[in-house]
Amino acid sequence: MSDYAFRIVNVFAEQRLGGNPLAVFENGVDLSSETMQALALQFNLSETTFILPSTVASAHVRIFTPTFEMPFAGHPTLGTAHVARAAGLAGDEVTLEMAVGIVPVIADGDRWTLEAKPPRTREVAASRAELAAMLRLAPSDLGETPLWVDTGSEQMVVPLASVDAVRRCSPEAGLLSRHGTATLADGTSRSMAYVWAMAGSDRVLCRFFFLKHGAVVEDPGTGSACANLGGWLLATSAKRPLAFSLSQGEAVGRPCHLQLAVDGSGRIFVSGRVIELAGGTLTL
Repeated sequence: MSDYAFRIVNVFAEQRLGGNPLAVFENGVDLSSETMQALALQFNLSETTFILPSTVASAHVRIFTPTFEMPFAGHPTLGTAHVARAAGLAGDEVTLEMAVGIVPVIADGDRWTLEAKPPRTREVAASRAELAAMLRLAPSDLGETPLWVDTGSEQMVVPLASVDAVRRCSPEAGLLSRHGTATLADGTSRSMAYVWAMAGSDRVLCRFFFLKHGAVVEDPGTGSACANLGGWLLATSAKRPLAFSLSQGEAVGRPCHLQLAVDGSGRIFVSGRVIELAGGTLTL
């Protein structure tokens, strides 16, 4: 029998029971991939991470949803960096080795900032009418050009015309599967859509939907999508530098607050506060 220490943290949280929860195992060196996957299913959070030794960074990190491993995700990156510092693996400057490469993360107290990978973009094949039907909206509710954007995890970014349209979104599962599916490098596929609208001169309201076991699920706070919004802004020639405050999670009762910045050279940064909620050991 072996004990494994873990911590539960809330990321993008401005209150203890807000944000997007994450389980972080402090030392996964003796755990197989199959056991990591089983533990992620056991916790049944959007992601669970496992810290491993690294020869090129502060830590090597593997990220699992309850059903598959991910090469990168935003809130697991910030939350794991917070735990790595707490475990004495680094100070306020942390580098995390992931499948997408080394991701730098820095802290200002309990507010963490990651630098995303340079974006890749491609056109969305679905028409505006098809996307509107997928989201159960009118075509007039759609904003500027939707794009697939990849700063570490490819997602469909769909700008909407108003915050009211964001709040009215209710994706239809079959159409989300048809129009919102991306094939990953390992041959698996994911279906998702990130919708957003300006809620002021520097504020954004956003939501992230994905399919899980054939049903539409909403994520409370999605750092990778925040980074991809930065990629969308670069692809559509938005004036920079820029800084936006994003609100996500209101529809699922888990308010999340994310900060997006794009500097003059086009580097993309995502920030959020991390609150440690609990910790313990799990015996296998």
